[in-house]
Amino acid sequence: QVRFVKNVTSWKEMKPGFYHGHISYLDFAKFGVKKKPIYINVIRDPIERLVSYYYFLRFGDDYRPGLRRRKQGDKKTFDECVAAGGSDCAPEKLWLQIPFFCGHSSECWNVGSRWALEQAKYNLINEYFLVGVTEELEDFIMLLEAALPRFFRGATELYRTGKKSHLRKTTEKKLPTKETIAKLQQSEIWKMENEFYEFALEQFQFVRAHAVREKDGELYILAQNFFYEKIYPKSN
Repeated sequence: QVRFVKNVTSWKEMKPGFYHGHISYLDFAKFGVKKKPIYINVIRDPIERLVSYYYFLRFGDDYRPGLRRRKQGDKKTFDECVAAGGSDCAPEKLWLQIPFFCGHSSECWNVGSRWALEQAKYNLINEYFLVGVTEELEDFIMLLEAALPRFFRGATELYRTGKKSHLRKTTEKKLPTKETIAKLQQSEIWKMENEFYEFALEQFQFVRAHAVREKDGELYILAQNFFYEKIYPKSN
């Protein structure tokens, strides 16, 4: 953690910088850094994420189709895995989005920790600038472009008209049956991960409702709806 914080904050050759990767929430202020990074993130429905990852390990994606994956050759479907009680599709594998938002504390990574869930919610509200959901990705990009144009100017148009080559798709994937989904939803782990997902979704939709409107099928950013004036002290 110390090395990462030092690396990010001491690099001055090119600014602004955009760091992208799988890293759990890290409080820079804890290490004496005054200027913290702006955290953004995107989350996904827990079961959809698990199913996609299950098949990704077996078939890869369209980003690097020639790369051999860890479970390549395993033809067992996700439904078959759940029915057999396999480890690759166990409810414990759902425990991912909560710990990443929770942070580096050991308790964050204890599967099924209620404390970790509450800490993840706290961090999402207080430490993350914006957290989107994959189902409403365009809205997420539009909000980022409006709020942080230095980084995201033109991103919405690129998303709408580009080839979307930056969005990876798992090469082969079978949607789970209702029975499989129902079985996973009996798990307390799914209930907690889903509670966090619903919490994040509600917060994102709340932000969006106060920032954009839809007209003729197009979203647009609301105009400034606040005004202020400077008050000067009376001169003697």
